[in-house]
This record gives sequence, structure tokens and C-alpha cells, in this order.
Amino acid sequence: MNDIGEFTLMVALATSLYGTVAYVMAARGNRMDLYRSAGKAPVITWACVMVSSIALWNALFTNDFSLQYVWAYSNIELDYFYKFSSFWGGQKGSLLFWALILTSYMTAVYFQGRPKNLLLVSYAMAVMLAITTFFLFLLNFSTNPFERIPLPPLDGRGLNPMLQNYWMVIHPPTLYLGYIGFTVPFAFAMAALITKNLDDAWIRLTRKWTLIAWFFLCMGNLFGASWAYVELGWGGYWAWDPVENASFMPLIVATAYLHSVMIQEKKDMMKVWNMSLILLTFVMTIFGTFITRSGLIQSVHTFDEATLGYYFLAFLLFIIVLCVVLIIKRLPLLKSKNELDSFLSREASFLLNNLVLLGIGFATFWGTIFPIISEAVRGVKITVGPPFYNQVNVPIGLILLALIGIGPVIAWRRATWSNLKKNFMKPVITASVGAAALFPIVPLSNRSEIYTYIAFILCIFVMSTIIMEFFKGTRARRELHQETAVSALGTLVWRNKRRYGGYIVHVGVVMIFAGIAASQSYGTHVEKHVKIGETIEIGDYMLRYEKLVPIQATSVKTRVVAQLAVEKNGRRIWTARPEKEFYKGQDQPVSEVDVRSTLVSDLYVILADFREDESATLKVYLNPMVSWLWMGGWVIALGTVVCAWPDRLEQRRRLERLKRQQAVFAPAQE
Repeated sequence: MNDIGEFTLMVALATSLYGTVAYVMAARGNRMDLYRSAGKAPVITWACVMVSSIALWNALFTNDFSLQYVWAYSNIELDYFYKFSSFWGGQKGSLLFWALILTSYMTAVYFQGRPKNLLLVSYAMAVMLAITTFFLFLLNFSTNPFERIPLPPLDGRGLNPMLQNYWMVIHPPTLYLGYIGFTVPFAFAMAALITKNLDDAWIRLTRKWTLIAWFFLCMGNLFGASWAYVELGWGGYWAWDPVENASFMPLIVATAYLHSVMIQEKKDMMKVWNMSLILLTFVMTIFGTFITRSGLIQSVHTFDEATLGYYFLAFLLFIIVLCVVLIIKRLPLLKSKNELDSFLSREASFLLNNLVLLGIGFATFWGTIFPIISEAVRGVKITVGPPFYNQVNVPIGLILLALIGIGPVIAWRRATWSNLKKNFMKPVITASVGAAALFPIVPLSNRSEIYTYIAFILCIFVMSTIIMEFFKGTRARRELHQETAVSALGTLVWRNKRRYGGYIVHVGVVMIFAGIAASQSYGTHVEKHVKIGETIEIGDYMLRYEKLVPIQATSVKTRVVAQLAVEKNGRRIWTARPEKEFYKGQDQPVSEVDVRSTLVSDLYVILADFREDESATLKVYLNPMVSWLWMGGWVIALGTVVCAWPDRLEQRRRLERLKRQQAVFAPAQE
């Protein structure tokens, strides 16, 4: 199986290279025979990568330690659940996993795109195959996952203990599906630039692909935050780590694109802007990959083997130069037919929304690369920590939160005073009442708490505008069609999926803002060394330390569990069991926290240390409203599904457009 896996990687490389050349020749020469031949390349490449992936999984499940990768990231005692995830636990396996997802996307696009614009699809497939060729080149000649060990050992080194967590089985694939998914709109944008087909055809073809990629990247970031929260044992979920930033930046740029592209579709404006945003999104995904694999930064997220930095840097620079050159050459064709009529309009608010998002993205980018620049220029690496990001991004984020409420309900082209009064009077009044109600109960002793107070007011304002939009639409349907409120609401959302699905996404974003604001400003923690029977008090809770229990979980893992009775108002409500896990051959133990989560707050307990007399050092955090982040993520998921759900009317219109299209390729000669 190992020989088969290695051989199919070579076949995949040859096939993807052939497909790239054949698609370009087919498009340039208007040759249907070459198009048909090239069309086999995506499927064959995917099949070869799939066979290679199955071979590596087989080696992991059968403990084939003749492979260096299996020895490095698995062992006999490793649970099958984590043997499966160790496929992407290291550099070589993760690149193969990347190739598997990329070829899967490419094959799906091929089957979806066959009946559509052949010229555009041909160049898009060529771009995706060229990117696939790059990754397959690395797998064949730089990071071969089937590298052998001459004298195979009896057991492996094992998977990093911090990766033996259920979130690490979910988080990387989800993040990769988002990262790699943006290859599809990037490829079609490049195809549009190459073919000079710069209307919104490429946007229509890729809208759902972009939504899917955005959804997975968003959920991947949230799943990563969940992993950090329960596994790293520091009481938080986001530390502005460079690799966290690397996955956050393309999400921010893609969010800007998804908003501004609506202006191009409705008003035929901002073509250069939208093209630049989607290209920048892909560039940010490659930059994030470069950061993870270059060895330039130290992080719990980076790979041990940092040997690919120069390859990714060269690829990144090539992509940037190519994108810039193509946009400059096509500038005359990218001119907008319409202009901004007024600063008091939905177009202007969307543009401001874009600028704010890019401001957050740039601040994050600068903080990420500044240590690298400082070390290169001055020889001293200056660390940029959370205080910088919080000082810069928090006020910008508050502006963004306000725009979430303003943008969707302000009028297109030019808003009048009567329009503004009609749409915003009730939300402003509601927010004012909320501000008055919160003022006596919310502390305002420092800048962070003032920002949080403003964030709560803006959350109330945005939720009011969204509720008003649902209410007005439902009332109009009831009056027009004599439906019940539930039926009218369901039909309203179903027939306007993109609009109201977007509102649902905004509800989830507001929940995340509220959760972040509360947990960052009002959290408290206590650290105390206790003996059995002693207590720790925090907020309304009292924790009584009961015992310390060592458990031999497996031959390579020992658990030490601290048991604490948690009381509230004199009544026992929970038993906390934080623990330390010790792995054979690993110097550092791994903390496993225990969390009691409610809508109001999380009680978060860490076993920091213990002694032979069974006394222990415990850290206890009370983190307000953290659960709102995770709930907000699922609301975003619901809204994205609504937005991306197939629309029969839209499909009928698309079919009519396809029927009106003239054939791009001449009929094949018999």
C-alpha cells in the first residue's frame, strides 16, 4: 500500500500538470477535443490523491512504523479516533490532506461547471490544477509522507498530547475546508481577468462556493477557539497568536468581499475593489500557510518540521505579482458604470463597512509580521501581544458593530430624512432605553469596561434593527396574503433567503460580540494552593477540595484528577474534576480543564500543580457569557445554510441565461 500511495502521488502530479496545459491550450485554441481530454484530469488527480490518502490512513491504522510519518505521529497505544486525526497532525500528512480537499473541491467544480461558460470554466480549472500541481510537487519532492525508515522501530513516538482532543479532530478539517475553499472564487476571478469576461458572471458562478468557504473558515476559527479554551488551560479562547491571526485575516477580507459584491450585482459598481478583495483573500490563505510552515514564528499551532518556508514564500510572491499585473492590465475594463450617489446610502455604508473590516485586517497583519520585521532589521524580536490588538481592534470593531445595524436598513442610492427617521427611530429609542437600564448595573471604571458598555448598547441597537426588519416583512405578508404570523415569517425567509439569511448571520455576530465584550471585561479568577477540605470562593460559588486521584489510563498515559465540590447558595450543584495528564516520553504534562457552562457565565477550573501530600494549586476562572460565542457560531451556521440553500427561481433564471448564451467552442469535427 505504501508503494501504491507513493506511485499515485507521482501520477497525480503528472496528471495535474497535463490538465493545466491542456485546459489553457483548449481555451486558447478553441478546441473541444482538448477540452474533453483536459476534463479527465481533475477526476484522475482526485482519484490518485484519494488512493494515496487511503494508503497513509492504512499505515496509521495498522501501525506501520516503517513510514517515518507514522512513527512520528502515532503509536500502538493511540486511540483509533486519534490515529485518524494524526493524518493531519504533522507537516507531510497535513499537506496530503490539503491536496485531498483541494482536488475534491476541484472535481466538484468540474462537474458543476461543465454545462456553463466553457471559456471561463476552462481557465478556472487550469488555475486550480496549477495550484494543485504546486502542492503535489511539494509532496513528491520535499515532504513525501511515504518516506521510509530503513530499520523500522517496534513503536512510534506518538501524537502530541495537546492534539489528542476531540476539537482537533474537527477544527483542522473545518479550517482547511475554509482555507482551500477560497481557491474556487480565486480561480474564477483569475479566469475572468484572463478572458476579459469581467461582468458578474464569475461572481454568480462562485457565490455559493464563496459562502461555503466563508462558513467553514468561520466555524474553523470558532472550533479552534473552543480547543484553546478547553485544552491549553489558560482561561481564555483567543490570544492573538500569529497562527490564530493567519486564519482570522482571510475571514475578515472575505467578509468584506461578501458585502461589497452585492453592490456590484445590484449597481454594477466596485469591480476593481471586489476583484482585489477576492484575490487578497486567497493571498491571505497562502500567507497563513507560509506563517504556519516557515519556522519564522513559535506557536503551539505551528508544525515541528518547518522546511517549506522558501517554497511558500516564492509561491506567495508569484501569486501577488500575477494578481497585481492582471488587475493593472484590466483596469480600463474594470471601470464602474455607476458612481456613489450619496454618503447617506446603503452603498456608502457597505463601502465604510469594507474599510473598517480591512482596517481590522491590516492591524492584525501588522501585529503578526512586526516581530519578523524587527528581528530582520534590528536583530531583536519584539513580541506584539494582546494589548496592541485590543487597543487597535476593539474601537474599530465597535464601529463595525454599529454598521451591521445601519447598512442593511438604510436606503439604496440616497437616504432621505424621512427614510432615516422611519427605519432608525425605534431601534435608537430601544438602544437608549437599554443604555439607561445598563448604566446603574454595569461598572465603568476603566477603558475596557466603557468599551463593553458601548458594545452592549450597540448590540441592542443592531438586534432592534434586525427584529424590525423581520417584523415589517412578516406584517406585510400577513396583510397581503392573509397568512398566520408563523407561516408569513417562514415564507418571507424562504423566498428571500439571501437577505434574511444574512440577517440571521448578523444575529450570530451580535451574540459573539456580546460574549467577547462580557468575557474580556468582567471575568475574574482566583489562584490558590489548598489542602483537602479547604475552600476557594469566587463570585457566588464556593469550591471545596475533596481529593486527588491518580489513574493509570493506559500503559503510556497517567491521569491525576482533582475532585472539588462546587456549591452555590449553600447547595451542591456540581462536581469539578480538572486533571493533569502525563504521557510516557513527554516532558510536559497536559492540563485538562473542567468547565460548567451556563448562559450567564462559565466556571472554569484548572489543576495547576499538586504535591505528594495531595495538596494542590488550583486556578478558578469565572468567565461571563462565553457560551454566547459558541451559540452565536451555530446561529451563523444556520444563517449561512439559509443563504446558500438552492433557490428554484434563481435556478430557472440561470437556466434561461444559459440557453441564451452563444456557444463558445465550435462543434467538434467528426
